[in-house]
Amino acid sequence: MHSSTTSPAGAGRSGTRWALVSVLSANMLIDALEVSATVVALPRIGDGLGLAVPGLQWIVSAFAAGFGALVLLGDRLVERLGRRRVYLAALLLFAAVSLAGALTDSAAVLIATRAVKGGCVALTAPTGLAILVSAVPEGPARRRAVSLYSFFGAAGFCAGLLLSGLLTGVGWRWTLAFPAPVALLLLAAGLRLVPRDGPAPRPAAGATRRALVAGLALGAAVTLLLYGLSCAVGAGREPARAGAAFAGALLAGTVFVAAERASPRPLVAAGLLRHAPLVRSAIGAATLNGSYVAFLLVAALDLHRAGATPWQTALAFLPAGAPLAVSALYSARIALWLGPARAVAAGAVAAPLGYALYPRAGPVGPGFADLLPATGCVGAAFVLAFTALHLQATGGLPPGHRQPAGALYQTCVQLGAALTAVPVAALYPADRGAALALVTAVGLTGAGVALSALAGRNRLPHLPAPGRTGTPVRPERKAS
Repeated sequence: MHSSTTSPAGAGRSGTRWALVSVLSANMLIDALEVSATVVALPRIGDGLGLAVPGLQWIVSAFAAGFGALVLLGDRLVERLGRRRVYLAALLLFAAVSLAGALTDSAAVLIATRAVKGGCVALTAPTGLAILVSAVPEGPARRRAVSLYSFFGAAGFCAGLLLSGLLTGVGWRWTLAFPAPVALLLLAAGLRLVPRDGPAPRPAAGATRRALVAGLALGAAVTLLLYGLSCAVGAGREPARAGAAFAGALLAGTVFVAAERASPRPLVAAGLLRHAPLVRSAIGAATLNGSYVAFLLVAALDLHRAGATPWQTALAFLPAGAPLAVSALYSARIALWLGPARAVAAGAVAAPLGYALYPRAGPVGPGFADLLPATGCVGAAFVLAFTALHLQATGGLPPGHRQPAGALYQTCVQLGAALTAVPVAALYPADRGAALALVTAVGLTGAGVALSALAGRNRLPHLPAPGRTGTPVRPERKAS
């Protein structure tokens, strides 16, 4: 994210620098555990608030939708307000809504807090990485810092499983409340350690307004699309509401496109949408994350129906998350050794294989041993494909395009989770087999896209430099 910074007092000292890295990495850990902790707690939250499965999935989908809707706008907010202000304000809001969600007896309020938390994470994660990169000198120190930051993000999933397994057994509200005091501690440390923003040119107010209109329109389109899907699928279909929601989503999407076309600096540069590796990677990541989150949703509900405790559910899910955490520091080497395209294809095939191995028979649900082949394949899929997808998405682009491309990629990752969880949850109560078939179909879609990339030759378009209309810049070419 763009914003020049000055070093805080003593920032040159190694101890202060690594204290800052530790705070930023711990924040990434808290951000990353949100999904896994909530999935384990979902059945108990549903029991506590009287939420049926189709409504229960909104607790997952709202977080993903909030993240996906705001991440494109985050860079513009930083340009306008500065890294430090955006990062600390988002951290404070994250703590506040965590507490509000834990205390409420209203499902609507809880779902709203989840959407806000997703938006906060969309700001703290990339802004925290930008602060880290600017504070640590280029070279071995920065590579170690970024590796630590990435490791904490990957380890957050496992941490969320274990933490939720422990806390949900006491009460599901503790799982939702836990991030609040931790975020406040990180805020207190951040107030002292995060560098103050130095003088930097700010964008014109008109440009900021156009970006805000585009961001709000995108958020509205996503929300209405998700609501329409929830009304269009499953036993409780409401065609009239679904039609109205889809029409509203189309209108909001039209406003987004119009605002983007009128802006001299659109949130999504048109050239990026013609960059085949980015588009393929975005689709692949959306289907991988979407099928993964929906799979965990189905498995969590099955285990709850079979009488599993939250701790047993957490342990059953560990094979799906632990491999990525263990291999996090080496995932880039694995991807480069295999070649990003081949690594993506291998992971994209492993995921639907795991879903196909998930037990379909039985009125109650699977046991731990029944889950192991499926969760093991899914864990391997993430080790192979997750980092490779990001490398494939942004690695062949000029430096000036990598940040907006990364934001677009992350938007697709999160929206994939939201758009898959909604219909899967709608199908689950009446036809569990259909829900699992949809999860598998989404995974197979990603596999098809990944395998098609191996058969064809990457043709990279010329992209103009960001914010300019002059001479095109040829993207870098990287062997896959």
